[in-house]
Amino acid sequence: MQPAGQRAILDAARHEFAGRGYGAASIRDIARRAGVSLSAMYHYYSGKQELLHALLHESSVQYFASCDEELARAGEDAGERLAALVRATVRYRAERRLESSLLLTEWRHLSEDRLKEARQRQYDGSRLFHEVVDAGVSQGVFRTPHPEDARRGVIAMCNAVAQWYHEGGDVGVDELAERYVELALVLVEYRPAGSLPRRAR
Repeated sequence: MQPAGQRAILDAARHEFAGRGYGAASIRDIARRAGVSLSAMYHYYSGKQELLHALLHESSVQYFASCDEELARAGEDAGERLAALVRATVRYRAERRLESSLLLTEWRHLSEDRLKEARQRQYDGSRLFHEVVDAGVSQGVFRTPHPEDARRGVIAMCNAVAQWYHEGGDVGVDELAERYVELALVLVEYRPAGSLPRRAR
């Protein structure tokens, strides 16, 4: 459990980076928003670079944990496993829009060593979808003649949720996730032996 002051600093940095962009945000503004002194800020973090790295790392850990939880509930059918990844990604992008924005747009500001780590995480996220789509093609349940394009399309539409979704709109997160599951299965031309993948409970 992080101390309250450290949590407040991270929350303030998240909003400043997402609202102003990493380049325009200042340590002084982050400290002011967090309600702490600059000395307290530097007690936890050496500067913006370390703050950005901490936020991106935390966001990635939470996202992959969500994927693991959904995949653990899915069966071996590739359609169910793709549905699990889509649900996890859409829910994460909708419920954690600020974190998603940072993860998708601000990672390029990391230093070279940390940039390598961020790129690996991006690769790992893409690989989850890649493995499921490859499995679906091998199982004969994904009939698309363009599996790579379908995979990229599924990932892109899920990630875009963070850019437009607002809580309290006409569609709730769970319903949105199920709509995107249906769209994803259309893209890969899912043809199951039985019925469509079961809806999340």
